[in-house]
Amino acid sequence: MKIRVGFGFDVHQLVPDRELWLGGIRLEHEKGLLGHSDADVLVHAICDALLGAANMRDIGYHFPDTSGDFKDIDSKILLKKTVELIATKGYSVGNIDATVCAERPKLKLHIPLMQETLAGVMGIDEDDISIKATTTEKLGFTGREEGISAYATVLIQKA
Repeated sequence: MKIRVGFGFDVHQLVPDRELWLGGIRLEHEKGLLGHSDADVLVHAICDALLGAANMRDIGYHFPDTSGDFKDIDSKILLKKTVELIATKGYSVGNIDATVCAERPKLKLHIPLMQETLAGVMGIDEDDISIKATTTEKLGFTGREEGISAYATVLIQKA
């Protein structure tokens, strides 16, 4: 069996009058993330990690923000397409370890639903997706609640 590891990172600005999507679920919050798609930073970081592990460039290459096809798209669709893309090279998802950096909203209670949702999209076990949440202790753009970032490390495998 061949295994590969990938790393992904994404950040989006928090703005009024947008829905907040994280980990494939909608959260109640007074601001949402600005982006061409639904701007789900966690899903985007996972997509980048998967694509990087398979040496298939990045999310912007496959789903450019210059294309109307991806305007306001649900990032779960991008994640499903990403899993299909890595499968064209014979890879499947082994496991994911991700961290979301946000001062608010607090994410602890939402993580199980995020895991369930993302596992369903990717066709993997919930136990293969670790999602953690942290703050930056009020430091930087995250601490000032100007944006949210996410990091993801993935392992992919080829039988």
